[in-house]
Amino acid sequence: MKKMFHYDLVRGLYFHDGLTKREISRRTGLHRKTINKMLLYAQPPGYRLKQPRSKPKLGPFIPIIDEILERDKSVRKKKQRHTAKRIFDRLREEYGFTGGYTIVKDYVREKKLSSKEVYFPLLQRPGTSQTDFGKADVRIAGELVEAKLFCMALPYSDAIFAIAYQTEKIEAVQDGHNAAYSFLGGVPPANLYDNMSTAIKKVFRRRGRDVTDGFLALRSHYLFKSHFCNVGRANEKGVVEGVVGYVRRNFLVPVPSFPSWEALNAYLLECCRKRLSMKAARKEKTIGELLEEERPTFLPLPPAPFEACRVEQRRVSSLSLVRFQSNDYSVPVEYAYRKVTVKGYVDKVLICHKDMAIAEHRRSYERGKYIFDPVHYLPLLGRKPGGLDGSLPFGSWELPKCFETLRRCLEARSGEGGKREYIQVLQLLRDFSMSEVRLAIEKSLEYRSVNFESVKMLTLSAREPAFEAVRLSQDKLAGLPKVQIGERAVSRYQALLAGGVR
Repeated sequence: MKKMFHYDLVRGLYFHDGLTKREISRRTGLHRKTINKMLLYAQPPGYRLKQPRSKPKLGPFIPIIDEILERDKSVRKKKQRHTAKRIFDRLREEYGFTGGYTIVKDYVREKKLSSKEVYFPLLQRPGTSQTDFGKADVRIAGELVEAKLFCMALPYSDAIFAIAYQTEKIEAVQDGHNAAYSFLGGVPPANLYDNMSTAIKKVFRRRGRDVTDGFLALRSHYLFKSHFCNVGRANEKGVVEGVVGYVRRNFLVPVPSFPSWEALNAYLLECCRKRLSMKAARKEKTIGELLEEERPTFLPLPPAPFEACRVEQRRVSSLSLVRFQSNDYSVPVEYAYRKVTVKGYVDKVLICHKDMAIAEHRRSYERGKYIFDPVHYLPLLGRKPGGLDGSLPFGSWELPKCFETLRRCLEARSGEGGKREYIQVLQLLRDFSMSEVRLAIEKSLEYRSVNFESVKMLTLSAREPAFEAVRLSQDKLAGLPKVQIGERAVSRYQALLAGGVR
């Protein structure tokens, strides 16, 4: 193959110096046909195949390969589709193919490339957003867990928002929108989603969708318009697909450790804020500047965020428990057998009766767990003192050490009566905080006045600044004024009853 030097020489001699082809051949030693080719092309054109090469060994098997590849398109899991090596093995074992692996591999690669779909570059207009969930490993309080990442991306300004949850259910979708719109300072009027089950109950032909009530309530609150990708066309929201990977690679590598979910989300929020100062890809302005340009297209935020929770109607059991998402939560015993409304937020469970909140618990994402507030069972404990040691709510109750010390002192002095007196102390937790009662018990132990009345008086005194409780020493007792009560005749008392004595 002749180099560019030969082309430059021959074309210069012919077109510039006016030499004939015969003379050029004589001077350069090149064949006349080679010179003719060089005069046709300004640079080496490379090898040009006039007609496809024949494939005598592979040719009879090409329809079989094409059929295998066509059937693979209906296999849902791509990792279970045929590789070139698998096709080669099947041709040899099932069809008697005697050719080499390379010709099979080259044909399969070319066939797959020619069948790949080509897409249009999408026009990114201001006021549109894309939303998706991703997953990443994080350590929360020392435990490795999988975080569900709610991500929202604005393709025009390249602004992004990310927040982590323990679930992808509708309450997380709703709460994620609340947090994202608060961060963006408005509501993008057009939002693009995939066909997530939390938003879509059923997909119909021609892009029809049966939308869930929870998503409709969110959309009605913020008044945005939702659009959903065609089934299996995640590329239609390719921007947020890339954002999920960006958040994982740039914010969560190496695997981070946080004391709580709140700390993790505070970190993600700060990362999204810092990114606003970066220059947007292929643009001269920063992401924050483009976001400011985009904000006039946003819808205004409502006066209050959407109440992001799952609402279910339940009946309290005889154990004063309410079942929600495979776990049981306690309520005060006076609401046993009654109908209640359970509101499941991403971080808590609120239980209401007739528009009044009667119990609140931190939400558990495990299964088959009992979540108790022992205070709910204190009224029942007054009637059934045996439950103090034989029931789940009190058996798992972690109290300060001073409570156990108080109980030992009371029972050592009065036995079963001391146990009942200790239960009276526990009843104080219905009206006072744990810290208030704990401080009162510690003082009563210090004053060596170990009884319910002392603990109650000390608890009240801590809440009333004008009332001070002090331990009376023998000196102080001696200084108190003495009251003398003399004897009186019974007749005077009878006259008093009759109204005769003033």
